Amino acid sequence: MLAGKVALVTGSTSGIGKGIAEALARAGCSVILNGFGDADEIERFRAELSEKYGETVGYIGADVAIPEEVRAMISDAVQDYGSIDILVNNAGIQFTAPIEQFPEEQWDKILAINLTAAFHSIKAALPGMRAKRWGRIINIASVHGLVASTDKSAYVAAKHGLVGLTKAVALETANDGITINAICPGWVSTPLVEKQVVARAEVAGMSFEEAQNRLLAEKQPMLQFSTPEHIGELAVFLSGDAASTITGTTISMDGGWSAR
Repeated sequence: MLAGKVALVTGSTSGIGKGIAEALARAGCSVILNGFGDADEIERFRAELSEKYGETVGYIGADVAIPEEVRAMISDAVQDYGSIDILVNNAGIQFTAPIEQFPEEQWDKILAINLTAAFHSIKAALPGMRAKRWGRIINIASVHGLVASTDKSAYVAAKHGLVGLTKAVALETANDGITINAICPGWVSTPLVEKQVVARAEVAGMSFEEAQNRLLAEKQPMLQFSTPEHIGELAVFLSGDAASTITGTTISMDGGWSAR
């Protein structure tokens, strides 16, 4: 489906990004991984993807909080792989606290990784996409790019900003063969979320399933997690020809959260 395309996915050594990277490799892309974690585990995942799908899979360990490293990552990827056809800005972090107690350094870090990194990667990747008159940019925002929750001022601000960035770039690239869209997940089943559910179950003395349903019910009408694989398949769709006129939009995968 996407044979011959090169995809760079930030924050793809765990969670949502990992699911997106695998889906793109399965669809025929060469994939460049990025993110932190245990070096041996990252290498195992890289080798596993390459062997499983027969595609070239690389890794660039740039810290996307540092603009110079983001620019270098894009430059190195183009030099080593020939182009970046699909750019997925997925890297993100979270911190919660009431705004009066919110550490300023956490605000700066969340904005840098969740929003500013996408600005720098898009700015650096666009010239190559324009030259080829083909490109796909997918920003992994959040339901918090559409609605707010308490104690998440930085995250909500960054994700709303990422949605706005998506719309602005879509207008600038509308007739260049480039699309840019934002996926807005609600609750996603990842190891970190599973730990939250386990902790809730232990504190409340209830089953894992009951704790999971209570967590979901606080925000989502649908008592079901999305998965990284779900989001990966949506990214593949947005990268394909069938989505060639979808640009500047947000696609919610939130179990009805934002419908309320």
